[in-house]
Amino acid sequence: MGRVAGKVAIVTGAASGVGKADAELLAREGAKVVLTDVNAEAGRKVAAALCAQHGSGSALFLEHDIASENDWKTVIATTEAEYGGLDILVNNAAILIYGNIENTNLEVWQKIQRVNSDGYFLGCHHGLAAMKRRGGGSIVNMSSMAGIGGVGSFCAYSASKGAVAAMTRSIAAHCRMNLYKIRCNSIHPDGIMTPMVSGLQASMPKGQQSAVRPMDQKQLMARFAKPEDIANLVLFLASDESSFINGAEMRIDNGYLMWAD
Repeated sequence: MGRVAGKVAIVTGAASGVGKADAELLAREGAKVVLTDVNAEAGRKVAAALCAQHGSGSALFLEHDIASENDWKTVIATTEAEYGGLDILVNNAAILIYGNIENTNLEVWQKIQRVNSDGYFLGCHHGLAAMKRRGGGSIVNMSSMAGIGGVGSFCAYSASKGAVAAMTRSIAAHCRMNLYKIRCNSIHPDGIMTPMVSGLQASMPKGQQSAVRPMDQKQLMARFAKPEDIANLVLFLASDESSFINGAEMRIDNGYLMWAD
């Protein structure tokens, strides 16, 4: 217990799924947590539950469009005013829309990049400045196996997550060269059982559902990842236990990219 005691964290997309699990675990391990999401009703409920469990003031919810620079400025300023600084930034919020290179149009491409790429850039840009004022910190960017392997059914999403991975490496190199005590790492999960994933097929064009992951059936039978699986890795990267890990791409995929006999 207390692995991030005394630290202040921002977790985006924290109203449900992985972000909610991240926020719950960070709060349980002693951090003050600012939860952000576009879903204000659900986000406030999660923050209220954390305060009830860990004490008044242990969590705060802010409505937040991560693709809005003004929203990021407000989130950072409020975090510093309420808690005195920022030590941990978990860029988790994202959108997932089906579409291969042939049926993805420019509107969908730009919609996904706006959130998954622009939003993470803004978080890192403003979060890093706050961490410099604090004297150090850890940025954890949620990428995806789609940013490493080839996923034909999700062209724009894969591109956005590849951008997150490349940006993470650039930030890590920049911080190391400038002797900042700030680390930046990316996490690359395979399929996670979250509302975003479970609701995907219902939103797809009729007849296209079978196009999603015609994959290794043994992997599917093994199980999808749970949000808590990802949160455990987020906690490790956020804590001082990982103080020499910087610029890493952490796959959490049950060996999906490995060749099997």
